[in-house]
Formats: sequence, C-alpha cells, structure tokens
Amino acid sequence: MADLFSLHGNVVLITGGYGHLGRAIVRGLLGHGATVVVLGRREEAFREVFDTPEPNLHFVVCDVASTTSVQEAFASARAMFGLPSVLINNALYSRGSQPDNLTDEDFAFGVDGGLGSAYRCIREMLPYFREQGGGKIINVASMYGVVAPDFSAYEATPQFTNPPHYGAAKAGVIQLTRYFASYLGKENIQVNCVSPGAFPSAAVQQHPGFMHELEQRIPLGRIGRPEDLAGAFVFLSSRAADFVTGHNLVVDGGWTIR
Repeated sequence: MADLFSLHGNVVLITGGYGHLGRAIVRGLLGHGATVVVLGRREEAFREVFDTPEPNLHFVVCDVASTTSVQEAFASARAMFGLPSVLINNALYSRGSQPDNLTDEDFAFGVDGGLGSAYRCIREMLPYFREQGGGKIINVASMYGVVAPDFSAYEATPQFTNPPHYGAAKAGVIQLTRYFASYLGKENIQVNCVSPGAFPSAAVQQHPGFMHELEQRIPLGRIGRPEDLAGAFVFLSSRAADFVTGHNLVVDGGWTIR
C-alpha cells in the first residue's frame, strides 16, 4: 500500500513553490521521493526558503503572467529533468482588496492571477503529458471559491477583507478543473484541485483578534498550518489517485460544512 503513495521517478512542476503554502507542499513531495521543480520569478527568494541543498529540488525561472515565459520554463524543465508527471498550479498574483473601489484593471489583473495563469500553464503542459501518455494536474483553489466570505470576520480588521476577484477566480479554477478533467480523461490525464482555508500568513497571524474571528468559524477550532496541506498534494500526485479526476479536495478544518 505504501508504494501507492511513492513519488520516486516522478518529476513534479509547481508554480509558486516557495510561498507560504508552496514550501510545505514542496517538502511533502520531496519526502515521498519526487523530483520537484519550483517555477517562480525570483531565484533568490527560492534560495532563502530552501537554504539547505536538496538533490531532488530544482528551480527554473518562470513568470506565469507570460505565455512565452511559461513555454520557456516548461521546455527548460523537460530538457534538464525529463518529462513531467505532475503540474501543480499554485502561483497567484493580485492587487486591490476593497470591493467598493477596485478598478477594472485591478479586477481583471486579479482574475488573471488566480484563473488565467492556471489555464495558461495547463494549456502549455498538454504537449508534454501527451508525449508521455498521461499526467496529473493539480490546481490550487480556495474555500472562497466554494463559499462567500463571512464579512463579520473582517469588521475589526478591514485591511484583511477578501477581495471579490479572488473568490471569483478560485471558483473559476474549480470549474476549470472539472472542464479539463472531462476533456482530458480519455488521455489518461487526471485533473483535480485543492481548496485550502483558512491558512493566514505569518504577518496576518500577528493580529490575535482576527485569528480569534477565524478560529471560531472553524469546526476544528484552529487555523490551518501549511503542513496540513502536504498530504492532499502527495495523494493527488500519486498512483493512489489514478482513478480520481474532476475532484475538489477541500482542506479547511470544516469551514465550508456550515
């Protein structure tokens, strides 16, 4: 049974792999034997997070906002490490947060950062998966792609208000996942997504009042720790998930069950 979760011999490409959640996902994949290629814009940030050399951990420059950059990064990764087995779309870019005053440009930028970037990477990965005869795509969505924010949680700390383009993009990611799961199923390509929540950053955790507002809305009574996500990605990357596609795996401590 343990062999079902082994990732030895698998090349995993992950965008945004040195961020708050990405680094825990990367470490979980490495722990199960994967060769992990982190795609990101800043190699120095990658080196700061992963300051101890790992033989199976690599970095390739990639800006997911640019089709050309994605194409070049995928081609480089394939040339250096072989055909990828798994693509994890974890990168995000956004600006603006208050629903009353987002500009058209801010809204469109946020939707592209959450949804357009995932589509761009899926599209550019398909030739490699088709060459290999299959593969796995894991998109990162959010609990706010499933439910609307409870705005009472933000009353005392409006600076943390979840913006409208974020949830719209993440709901789109869930639908994009279903779409490509249906479209690619006959090609032995499984497409799933993971919806985390709530996983506030270290900076946000410095506000105990806001942490209390989050924790009292979570049935498990605590916020998520980044390492809580690792198992979901190991599972969906492994042979254990070979018959799982089009699924949204919610990792939220129970937030969305109420």
